[in-house]
Amino acid sequence: MNKKQKIWVVIPAAGVGKRMESGTPKQYLKLNNKTIIEHTLSVFDKHDSISEIVVSISEGDEYWDALNLNLSKPLHIANGGKSRCDSVLNGLKFLENKAANDDWVLVHDAARPCLRHEDLTLLLETLEDHGVGGILAVPVRDTMKRSFDNNTIKETVERENLWHALTPQMFRFSVLKNALESALNKNALITDEASAIELAGYQSVLVEGHADNIKITRPEDLVLASFFLQNIKY
Repeated sequence: MNKKQKIWVVIPAAGVGKRMESGTPKQYLKLNNKTIIEHTLSVFDKHDSISEIVVSISEGDEYWDALNLNLSKPLHIANGGKSRCDSVLNGLKFLENKAANDDWVLVHDAARPCLRHEDLTLLLETLEDHGVGGILAVPVRDTMKRSFDNNTIKETVERENLWHALTPQMFRFSVLKNALESALNKNALITDEASAIELAGYQSVLVEGHADNIKITRPEDLVLASFFLQNIKY
């Protein structure tokens, strides 16, 4: 990786996680004696290539200050937004006077604590000289169905060349910031950073990672994540 280019991490962490059926935002739920977001932060803190980390949290967040963080890398707080896209953009705006246009930004879900060190390294090395960026992803292996509105099957979808998008999603600072601002101005539906990049007319790279890089969404995911964390070596 070009030593002149910094690698920043932006973690949107303003969500409430309604599907977890918990009064506590899912990023603050305990997982193997630490909160989910502490596990997530630890992955980036332990990687030598990462420069600094920005976390976007909601106004009035009553959980963040209670965390027992002991990170070696600089950690900054930005304001969360009403959507993931807003939270990420707020994180990028925080970096406006710090990041160069061609610096890298990694956007990662707060509730995705099982990212492997080797996958992060692979993403960084694969995209090192790319002009735009790319994402971690895994090829679709199951049979895919498209339904009607009443949840009956409409058709089987060919799974060749279909991928599950994961995070981190890694893009040049100015490319990502401009793409997100443009998408928001158009009121476009943006579910991840790569979709904003697509809307802006760029092509990004799919880097195959591991399927255990799960996003904790439902209560049963905690059990699975606990198992994965016990078997992941940093």
